[in-house]
Amino acid sequence: MLSLILLLVAAGSRAAVLPDSRVVNGEDAEPYSWPWQISLQYERDGSFHHTCGGTLIAPQWVMTAAHCISSKRTYEVVLGEYDMGAEEGSEQRIPVASQDIFVHPKWRSSCVACGNDMALLKLQHPAVLSTQVQVGRLPPAGTVLPHQYPCHLSGWGRLSTGGPLPERLQQALMPVVDLEQCRQPEWWGSLAIRDTMICAGGAEKAGCNGDSGGPLNCQAADGTWEVHGVASFVSGLGCNTPKKPTVFTRVSAFEDWINETMSQH
Repeated sequence: MLSLILLLVAAGSRAAVLPDSRVVNGEDAEPYSWPWQISLQYERDGSFHHTCGGTLIAPQWVMTAAHCISSKRTYEVVLGEYDMGAEEGSEQRIPVASQDIFVHPKWRSSCVACGNDMALLKLQHPAVLSTQVQVGRLPPAGTVLPHQYPCHLSGWGRLSTGGPLPERLQQALMPVVDLEQCRQPEWWGSLAIRDTMICAGGAEKAGCNGDSGGPLNCQAADGTWEVHGVASFVSGLGCNTPKKPTVFTRVSAFEDWINETMSQH
């Protein structure tokens, strides 16, 4: 029997279903240390509000989670953001037209555990790259990281299950939990975890609502950082439930679709 799944969307996007939360037991990131991190925001009552994270993967393209997207909402992407409580001068706010949102064709909102929780957004104009705004590097197609490989989740999700949203970007060290471990019956179980997913973190450190779509950042052997995961779901029992690590869409399993979508549009 599948454990209850909690999508990591901030309150407001699907508030009737989801409680609020963030990177649990993380820390303030160094300003602009994850310059490909974006805030996906939706319009409500004339202003925009954070709902999910995401990654700038090309000057005009952002990668996020499919479950972050609602056809009823108007979105913009905020780049160069760090402290949401202050205007720092580095922010770039770029609208996203509804026809420029591409959800993976096999995504099913009724079956989160079926995978394919991936979406691409084409910005209405390219981002201006700078020290604070850079393109994230994707791993080689097919890459699967080994057990306990050190990665970091970054995002503005809530600090605990039902807790407050942070103003400053958070980060947390979240080592990979390999699929053999993550599929154990007392963990997520084989029905919830697909080959196209990554499990990372544990009971102490986890993603939470508002982190959805955000990057799992892992350092390659040459020292460069790669975005290996798109934050997808945690246990409905709480963001940092024992033996229920945060689950990510594995980016390296979707690079053909990413490249095809970008080239066709």
